Amino acid sequence: MLLNFGKYPVVIASSPEMARQFLRVHDSNFASRPALAAGKHIAYNYMDSLWAPYGPHLRQARKIYHSEVFSANRLEEFEPVRAEERRNFLSHLGSLSGKPVLLRAHLSRYTLSSISRVAISNKYFSETEHENSVLELEELQRMLDEWFYLAGAFNIGDWIPWLDFLDLQGYVKRMKHLHKKFDRFNDYVIDDHQARRSEKDFKPKDIADILLGLAEDPNLEVKLTRDSIKALLQDLLLGGSDTTTTTVEWAIHEVLRHPHVMEKAKEELNRVIGRKRWIEENDLPHLPYIDAIIMETFRLHPQATLMAPHCAIEDCNVVGYEIPKGTIVMINAWSIGRNPELWDSPEEFVPERFVGKEIDMFGSNFALFPFGSGRRRCPGYNLGLKIVQSTLANLLHGFDLRLVEGMKVEDVCTEEEYGLTTHPKHSLSIIMIPTLPSHLY
Repeated sequence: MLLNFGKYPVVIASSPEMARQFLRVHDSNFASRPALAAGKHIAYNYMDSLWAPYGPHLRQARKIYHSEVFSANRLEEFEPVRAEERRNFLSHLGSLSGKPVLLRAHLSRYTLSSISRVAISNKYFSETEHENSVLELEELQRMLDEWFYLAGAFNIGDWIPWLDFLDLQGYVKRMKHLHKKFDRFNDYVIDDHQARRSEKDFKPKDIADILLGLAEDPNLEVKLTRDSIKALLQDLLLGGSDTTTTTVEWAIHEVLRHPHVMEKAKEELNRVIGRKRWIEENDLPHLPYIDAIIMETFRLHPQATLMAPHCAIEDCNVVGYEIPKGTIVMINAWSIGRNPELWDSPEEFVPERFVGKEIDMFGSNFALFPFGSGRRRCPGYNLGLKIVQSTLANLLHGFDLRLVEGMKVEDVCTEEEYGLTTHPKHSLSIIMIPTLPSHLY
């Protein structure tokens, strides 16, 4: 589908074949991003891995992510941190037994804490104003929510440049205000890490330390500046916390709407794990039905309805269509996931469709590619998937999940709220009753 958004031609790809054309066959020509206001004002002038144009900076950033942040060795090194945070999360939920729990708030706190410990070690945010920290948790969560909203907002000035200076919707003003908040936080984190580097027995213990060390490497193709380090660390906090929270939240919504799915999941967990322990990451390959629930969640509720936009670097011919330089391409993941030619009963939540099948979710199967594909594929997909799998499995294994009194299964929200990522419009409040031996909580 070809549209015109103000000054720019926009192509919407809504089939697996067209997604394959743009993200694999012609990947090198569509690996860049349009220069939108969000990238300028809330991503350090296009320095992060989401909004950076394709070129030496992005290639180096992705190389650093793959070799220093998300490598198999690094993920294994930080597994005890993830396990500790997960246990703390589950214990806290256990202490709330019988009380209404706003699921999104607790998931957000947990995922943010898990990612921040890997990225910046210390918790620079606190639960209350009486603790010594840079930010209160609620304020940081509001900042994250605002970032994702603004990054996905349709800003008129992006598409009609001669109206940009008017900032008709007030988005740019909000972006600049948000950037100041994030920049103060990021400056504090980097200053604190730099101070520790001067200590006698200093050893790198998180991603911030690794990036600051790389900044001193004279052999880097592109020098890592203070702003580029802030952009990459901000990437980790934003991407790692929001997308994992959203996926688990949607999965729980659907499981509660389909009690038979919950029963089958619990049967698998009891059979494989037993009733005397929690699930660990090395258990995950043995839980195919949990995997099927997650894949079905990705299909029915993609993290982004329209994936982050791509931009044609040069004129290009795609299956007979002339695509001029500067054309913006958007992949409609929502439409692909609900295409009746690809999926039986596409509007229904049916994890069984994936059971016993070898399904690739990492960029070669263009009917289901939640992490993108090609040169712009999410570099942190391995970490994100580990957190989603272990979180969902343990919630189903360790708790009896019930709707609050007076709420029916059909009342569970499936309406979507759009931004750069797509959340349930209404947060779900549930009752969580611990079901494992009490000493595990």
